[in-house]
Amino acid sequence: MEKSEKLRKSWPTESELNRRIQALRKSLKGCVLCPRKCSVDRTAGEYGVCGIGEDIILACALPHHGEEPPISGKAGAGTIFFSSCNLQCIYCQNHQISHRPEGRRISVEELVEIILKLERMGCHNIELVTPTSQLPSIVEALSQAHTGKLDIPIVFNCGGYESPEIIEMLSGIVDIYLPDFKYGLAQTGFELSGVHNYPECAIVSIGNMIEQVGAELMIDRDVAYRGILIRHLVLPGHTDNSLSVLRAIRDNFSSSVSLSLMSQYTPTPAVRSHRELYRRITAQEYTAVVDAALEMGFDNLYIQEVDGRSLIPDFSMDHPFDWDATTTAPDPVPASPKAAD
Repeated sequence: MEKSEKLRKSWPTESELNRRIQALRKSLKGCVLCPRKCSVDRTAGEYGVCGIGEDIILACALPHHGEEPPISGKAGAGTIFFSSCNLQCIYCQNHQISHRPEGRRISVEELVEIILKLERMGCHNIELVTPTSQLPSIVEALSQAHTGKLDIPIVFNCGGYESPEIIEMLSGIVDIYLPDFKYGLAQTGFELSGVHNYPECAIVSIGNMIEQVGAELMIDRDVAYRGILIRHLVLPGHTDNSLSVLRAIRDNFSSSVSLSLMSQYTPTPAVRSHRELYRRITAQEYTAVVDAALEMGFDNLYIQEVDGRSLIPDFSMDHPFDWDATTTAPDPVPASPKAAD
């Protein structure tokens, strides 16, 4: 079906894309891709917090049905999980791939083919998950895929700990931002993710995202095509942090922004002895956060049930999200068989 005019966007010119790719690659020589600003030379075999050099490390790529309804739609998001995250949260639900460069080393050309294959499979979008540390190669691949007639939205799924200068490089490329707003309290961000300045970085970078795509999640035929959806995972024993997140979003952006309040936190082995994170959240904790959001005027809310299901994916399996499937799980998109070091 021909894409309607209102769904089209103007990509940056070829020369502008090349300029951005070169600037992003240059940043690897003294890495400043995220607010940690490790300043290591990733082109010379040095490693910062993310533990990644200049190659693409792919964890998994497949049609994903477990995102919010406007992102997954009926055919699934074309989700590409990249290895290693710049935040390193101690409780991360994707801990198998987020804390180390676990996966397959692939070329830009292989990533282009994966992107175009997900589109051919009927996915509603290309969803990039924790792409920040690998942005130079990802933007190059997206540029080539666009030349190859890629014609579905690009979703940028990140932890919210981003540099505004880097987010600016994505203007005209990303259609939908899907950032977390994890911490409204700086001390909580330091205790759980080892960063001192999470709230201020999230406010600035998400503000930049909103400037690019607007504060409204725009939907056509039940599927999002532009805008922002801010996520927040409610953690056990941290409702004060969640309330601070809600106030920060309301005060700095708007209570009309689309907001996903997630109840799916499940303890991983790394936090089984943590004084607070060892358990699931209670219905009372989650309800308190939802009620506060409603009282603050948030009316574009996505919420979940509080139940005993474990929604932690197993990336050692061919189908990490086995709860997604209603019939037969779709085959993951193959990548290079060469394992990452």
